Amino acid sequence: MKAYDEDDGNDEQDTQDDRETRDTRGNDGDTGTGTGTGTGTGARIPLPRASVEDGGRALPDPAPAALEHQVLTSLLGAWALAACSAQEAAAVEAHLGECDACADEALRLREAVTLLQRPESLDLDPALRTRVLDGCLERRPPRIPVPEWAAPYDAETARLDALLQDFGDAEWHAPVRLRWFEDDGAASRRTTVAGVIAHLMTVDGTVAAALGLDDPLGEITTPGQAPAARTEAYWRASHYPPTRAVRAPWREQSHDIVRTVAFTGDSGGMPVSYGDFELPLRDAMLDRAFECWVHAEDIAEAVDYPYEPPSARHLNGMIDLAARMLPGVLAARRRAGLAAPGDRPHLVAAGEPGRSLRLEIEGSGGGEWLIPLDSPGAVGSADHEVAHVALDGVEFCRLAAGHVPPAEAAAGQVGDREAIRDVLFAAACLSRM
Repeated sequence: MKAYDEDDGNDEQDTQDDRETRDTRGNDGDTGTGTGTGTGTGARIPLPRASVEDGGRALPDPAPAALEHQVLTSLLGAWALAACSAQEAAAVEAHLGECDACADEALRLREAVTLLQRPESLDLDPALRTRVLDGCLERRPPRIPVPEWAAPYDAETARLDALLQDFGDAEWHAPVRLRWFEDDGAASRRTTVAGVIAHLMTVDGTVAAALGLDDPLGEITTPGQAPAARTEAYWRASHYPPTRAVRAPWREQSHDIVRTVAFTGDSGGMPVSYGDFELPLRDAMLDRAFECWVHAEDIAEAVDYPYEPPSARHLNGMIDLAARMLPGVLAARRRAGLAAPGDRPHLVAAGEPGRSLRLEIEGSGGGEWLIPLDSPGAVGSADHEVAHVALDGVEFCRLAAGHVPPAEAAAGQVGDREAIRDVLFAAACLSRM
């Protein structure tokens, strides 16, 4: 027996044999019984046929299958899940036009299916931008890189700008209620989406002014440099409510801030004044990133649009800033008589260990921080731990933004109840308009 690709040189004889073999077949090309073992008696391979898709003709509509009522009723669940064949689906849909009971059941099942599907955010993963930039920068490092401590501000302003880019007039004038915690109670101020962007621009102006850039307030006089005073002054000076026109100067200012901190080469120690307190530049940039995210969520809520928290790395930096600011807020509340002095009140020398609360942040961007309770200059110490609080990372940030009342924060608590209460209220007092 020869292999199929062997060539014995008898091409002419092979051709003659093929003709004789075809002559022994019927007119339709069949081989009779098809049980012969000789050459030429096997089934002939049919020529390929053009499909409907290749021919450009429309696909035929599936013909409804002829099914009984009981069978059609049993198919309603599969039809609601889009798991039927084309013929079954056509039969079910034809039946629904004739049977009111099955039509009602099908509607109920379709509504139940929508409840099984989790709504997905149309926004990209917040970490995607960071991963793409990291990949690009690994291939071609920038000549003037953005400092690590400025990256959260760069990312959050870019995310908010992406949310704003398709807004129409209705969205820009949608009402937004700014919320914060003041005098151990909830405070709020009503504005619009455009008003929120104006607020962010005027408070970002404190950083811009510290860097030598133009202050967005210009010639507008303010009673102080506190964020609320600056915002109110800008709103009062506007001859009309802020509109979509505020987006361009806000975004241009954020670009200028990021570009300038990249050129300065400063380690972030430059002081930035907030009126009654100061923050080093690196912390002021984290503070502005945090507020940008919080107010972006306010805007997204106002227009009923999903918005994700920052990436874990940036969220961790924001939480760390809040944890580092807590001892100073505790001391201010104690001086105002709003915080308990503790069982053994005493001042602790700077750099010395003192009574501490362990703040455990769970989830994305989490970690553990030991918060000194007796003095802002003290050092947190596990040996002097008197209480332990556990909070989800996003929940803690919303507490620090004044969006969650301290008494309602979902926190696991162990230890000194007064110390726990003081720290939760101090976290809420970090918020401002």
